[in-house]
Amino acid sequence: MAAAPVWSVDPRTGKQREQVAVEATAEEVDAAVRAAHAARGALADRTVRAAFLRTAADRLEAARDQLVEAADAETALGPVRLTGELARTCHQLRAFAGIVDEGAFLDVIINHPDDTATPPVPDLRRYKVPLGVVAVYSASNFPFAFSVAGGDTASALGAGCPVVVKAHPDHPALSELVARVLRSAAAEHGIPEGVLGLVHGFEAGIELIGHPLVAAAGFTGSVRGGRALFDAAAARAVPIPFHGELGSLNPVLVTEAAAAERAEAIGAGLAGSMTLGVGQFCVKPGLVLVPAGAAGDNLVKSLTDAVSDTAAGVLLDHRMRDNFLAGIAERAELTDVDSPVTPGAGGEHTVSAGFLTVPAERLAREGDHDLLLEECFGPVTVVARYADDGEATAVLSRLPGNLTATVHLSAEEAAGEGRGAELLAELTPLAGRVLVNGWPTGVAVAPAQHHGGPYPATTSTSTSVGGTAIERWLRPVAYQNAPEALLPPELRDDNPLGLPRRFDGRLER
Repeated sequence: MAAAPVWSVDPRTGKQREQVAVEATAEEVDAAVRAAHAARGALADRTVRAAFLRTAADRLEAARDQLVEAADAETALGPVRLTGELARTCHQLRAFAGIVDEGAFLDVIINHPDDTATPPVPDLRRYKVPLGVVAVYSASNFPFAFSVAGGDTASALGAGCPVVVKAHPDHPALSELVARVLRSAAAEHGIPEGVLGLVHGFEAGIELIGHPLVAAAGFTGSVRGGRALFDAAAARAVPIPFHGELGSLNPVLVTEAAAAERAEAIGAGLAGSMTLGVGQFCVKPGLVLVPAGAAGDNLVKSLTDAVSDTAAGVLLDHRMRDNFLAGIAERAELTDVDSPVTPGAGGEHTVSAGFLTVPAERLAREGDHDLLLEECFGPVTVVARYADDGEATAVLSRLPGNLTATVHLSAEEAAGEGRGAELLAELTPLAGRVLVNGWPTGVAVAPAQHHGGPYPATTSTSTSVGGTAIERWLRPVAYQNAPEALLPPELRDDNPLGLPRRFDGRLER
């Protein structure tokens, strides 16, 4: 493996800024994984690792100005957006610290012997243990929240799993800075710095997924890249769990009654959602089913006005810009596809927002227009005009899995009149989060959140956002007839750790 230099690049100009590191060799990847594996014992104490997560959040906040400046230089996402994202990242770290303290994620269940049962029940005690070293593949569009200190890392460390991060090439300098902060936080609590490894380079990512000491992996990125790693994880001599977020169209259905009731507001809301972050959010609405007729026309006019007023923006890198322009050109050439506001090049380094329209009947059957049912990363959406409910349903029935699905209902429909409940049931099989009268951009970090969905949205049924994301890095183990003196403290009758548990069928808090 050649040790090529790793450069920080300014997306506003496309020019290299500074050499950050060199691509990791196979030997360096091996060393990083082995150092992480050796650090497992230091995470065994839940009190220590909760304190580590809180200290990491504190130190990231203390370094905010330096981190935001570095992130903006490499991503052009802007200080306001990045400051908010860093705050979200620190909130995630503290949230998982609280989950670790509480201990419910261990899912402790104790059954004492019952000779009267059929068949008889022996003494059984079950809880969850960490899988081991987790490989985390950073995302380009969230340099804090889905990167070195992001949700995958925070949840894995919370579960007691050391982490080796494959840095994203769009923000290598920031990745190094954040890794340094996390390692300093680990050292403060007597945890070896190897608990958080960082490697650069495409080949390093391949080496990482195949390393025999890597026990699981988390990925956020493209369908092509994620599927290749997913297949590699499954093809190992010992396959490992691979939790990948790959791609999502995030369909939106606007009923005729909703369009008649508030076309202007829906159009403006759609424009804001699809152009947020220059259209670089994984939950950007990429397909919107709008009724044909006057109400739908008013919605499209509102969307046209709002998108026309949106300033051109810089994408995360020039490769993404090239892919965006090529994808738009290919879609715009399809029969019956119009561009009320033409998306494309806004300048030498920027792109302008826009949207395409197409009759829904073109999407209701297999054909060349299937390209419109694929995600196009950037500030664009497809508005499909449907003639009747059956046509809209036919389009929805052809969609792959998504992170989100949204329906806009009238006040009457939302109150239970008409097809509101039926439409909700129709969207539920398509996505992990179903919204009513809102927009999918903005993923709250909350215990009930689910950020995942049927393939290709994700490769598992788990979430990468919210408290239950920790479950990805754990496995259950049951002890049968083990003497009390030999049991881990989590499973002892006297509950010395004060854990919530199910004890002989009763939930104890």
